Amino acid sequence: MAALRIGVNALYLIPGEVGGTEIYLRSLLRALAAADHENHYLVFTNRETGPDLVPAAANFERIPHPVPARIRPFRILWEQAALPVSALRRRLDVLFNPGFTAPMAAPCPMVTVFHDLQHLRHPEFFRWFDLPFWRFLLRVSAWRSRVLIAISESTRRDLERFYHSPKVAVAPLGADPEFFELAERAAPESAAPYLLCVSTLHPHKNLPRLVRVFARLRERRPELRLVLAGCKGFHTGEVEDTIRILGLEAAVTVTGWIPREQLLALYRSALAFVFPSLFEGFGIPLLEALAAGLPTACSDIEPLRSLAGDAALRFDPADSGAMYEALERLCSDEPLRRRLRAAGPERAREFSWERTAAVTLECLRQAARPTGPR
Repeated sequence: MAALRIGVNALYLIPGEVGGTEIYLRSLLRALAAADHENHYLVFTNRETGPDLVPAAANFERIPHPVPARIRPFRILWEQAALPVSALRRRLDVLFNPGFTAPMAAPCPMVTVFHDLQHLRHPEFFRWFDLPFWRFLLRVSAWRSRVLIAISESTRRDLERFYHSPKVAVAPLGADPEFFELAERAAPESAAPYLLCVSTLHPHKNLPRLVRVFARLRERRPELRLVLAGCKGFHTGEVEDTIRILGLEAAVTVTGWIPREQLLALYRSALAFVFPSLFEGFGIPLLEALAAGLPTACSDIEPLRSLAGDAALRFDPADSGAMYEALERLCSDEPLRRRLRAAGPERAREFSWERTAAVTLECLRQAARPTGPR
């Protein structure tokens, strides 16, 4: 096949504000640049996103658009009206949409990534005025795209269940090499007495319950602290209220978004990692914790169950008692901690951005074939 002109719709990206979908796009673009020197990538960016998103490779080109992504209705209108014109002018063979939504009038075949279908599985976690847009735009994106990519088997099943789509490929995500390096240089005896949770502060992340369980745990272990690292979502107020009501202001730190270097430092020094989500599309922070060799406890839900395997303790995220028992054991059972420190990186090596890029590139080639099904 001749070299393709591949558009990348990065108009959704707001650096430091969209959580795992930013990590996904940045890591995937780096992996594509390392693996593919033949096809030409045109990355459409918004006003907030700088040139650092685009790899410094000869076959990658940044196409800046003057749209402010923080004004979501404006961004959506721009994506629907201006992006197709830009795609037509640049003679794209295929348009890659890595952030759920796609232009309805695209002049070329499209591949769209669905990180989850939370708005259909758990609409109670959404603000009422957001739901109609999620329902309409994602359904249209699925219908208009020639190939869909799910980031986990769990999301693939949801796409087949809700959209009855037979055109779904699964491209699991990876962990960056820096996390494996943390495991290689780990000094468990120097770990600081804090539990780390990396998560956007959204309702499905189950953070108020985690704070309440931590309050119980701290009664027996007063030296413990809890660090909640991640973007401040629309559930931040309830999380911070819970911390204040329980008098934990000095024991719980809510960092908000922090640079990657500071995040790596938190993984490096933590005593253990906890991931208590009620719902996930994949769970990049969990995979990063495993790669870093952190003793880890996570929710016993899919896809986290399949992601972690036996390399993490699992608990029912709706059961505060089960969460407490898991965290108490994680902090006190040294043979268990040694086993998890060894098992985590081994498990995480089964996932890689190279594999994600390979599956994605094959989907792009498949969608661009003239004989491909529409």
